[in-house]
Amino acid sequence: MKQKHIIIIEDEKDILEVLEYNLKREGYRVSVSSDGRAGLKMVRQDTPDLVLLDIMLPEIDGLEICRILKNETSTRAIPIIMVTAKEEESDVVLGLGLGADDYVTKPFSPKELIARIKALLRRSSEINESTSSPSITLGPLKINPEQFSAQLFGQTLNLTNTEFRLLHKLASQPGRVFSREQLIQDAIGDHVVVSDRNIDVHIRAIRKSLGDHQDFIETVRSVGYRFKETMNKGL
Repeated sequence: MKQKHIIIIEDEKDILEVLEYNLKREGYRVSVSSDGRAGLKMVRQDTPDLVLLDIMLPEIDGLEICRILKNETSTRAIPIIMVTAKEEESDVVLGLGLGADDYVTKPFSPKELIARIKALLRRSSEINESTSSPSITLGPLKINPEQFSAQLFGQTLNLTNTEFRLLHKLASQPGRVFSREQLIQDAIGDHVVVSDRNIDVHIRAIRKSLGDHQDFIETVRSVGYRFKETMNKGL
């Protein structure tokens, strides 16, 4: 099996060393950068399997790096975990809204972080390698898991790994209500602690990608979400 490559972009030396040590011990190939601009260049050149990204960085901050990577075709499918001391809700929402797949605040447990990394890498591999998940066509929406592609009226939607999985899950059974817990388990992993708020942020990002058709995803108060049943009949 090919060794997974992780790039860490972090300017705090002690944290960088802890992350690098623990990830190498888990068998990952690790590259590091303490500078935002250099880290961005590294990701573009090497196309890693996952990026650990701090927010407060010299030259270019992590939020801008995340925005850039998620808007470039060659890098937008790379899972990103934001690692930062900032824990205000606005920062969580902004980071996830820009396309980050997960968010961990300092101080963090290396064990928990590694569990999140393994979950994201597993989900990413399932998307890229699975040939069993069927394509879905609902009116103008076409979802192809093998190509990691979702199109609406012929226009490709710019979705992160997690957002793609959530959309595919919801669209696979129009009209069925999925709880937030079910969506967390399918899109991220049942052994990783993720708040309901993270799922809500990802759903908002999917709706934003759907534009004028964001009502395809309906909120079921106090329960979760469902895909509009009438989509199954086309528009």
